[in-house]
Amino acid sequence: MKIMQFIIDSADTKAIRHCMEFFPVAGVTTNPTIISREKSDFKQLIAEIRSIIGPDKMLHVQCTSDTAEEIVAEAQALKTIAGGDFYVKIPVSAEGLKAIRILKGQGIKVTATAIFTQQQALLAALSGADYVAPYINRLDNIVSDGAHVVEEIVTLFKMHNIPTKVLAASFKNVEQVHKVSMVGCPAVTINPELFDQLIYHPLTLYAVDAFTADWEMVYGEKKILELLK
Repeated sequence: MKIMQFIIDSADTKAIRHCMEFFPVAGVTTNPTIISREKSDFKQLIAEIRSIIGPDKMLHVQCTSDTAEEIVAEAQALKTIAGGDFYVKIPVSAEGLKAIRILKGQGIKVTATAIFTQQQALLAALSGADYVAPYINRLDNIVSDGAHVVEEIVTLFKMHNIPTKVLAASFKNVEQVHKVSMVGCPAVTINPELFDQLIYHPLTLYAVDAFTADWEMVYGEKKILELLK
């Protein structure tokens, strides 16, 4: 049975620790923008993220070069630094597709990123990408439909028996996450704030307050363990 994966889209080590403590996360994704926000030593930051999540969680780190040869060299170096369950993120371009094929031949796992169309995703998958990452909010912002694009990518992969997974990215609200989960998206990567928003509802807080008030009318401030002594 396939289980949907939730991944942390952040390089903020404090936020990563928070999400790891409270939520069922499968790993961490980063990109050059996310990394640069931390204003930290790059090598040390990647090593710290790995130490927080452990060797069995996924860590996706993006290359910054734009030729296949340089992308491959960066991926090899990043794999050594990141260790564990490592995925190199490569934007979809002609050079990127070439690099994906080379890296897959070397046994390095790849996430194809910066995807906006179904055919970009299909070509990346056929080149050997393990994950493809369509950008949901950016699609919505250009009057497209990010969830529909994800749905068609998922359908294409099933239709052609392609094992590549869709890793939806670029979310700004809970509704976007909900929509892609409803069309069968196997994985999403979201910022730490969205994890907290996914479980928030004012009626949940209201219900808990009501339970507490009813309990305290009978038992005061005593907790269950005190009453079971």
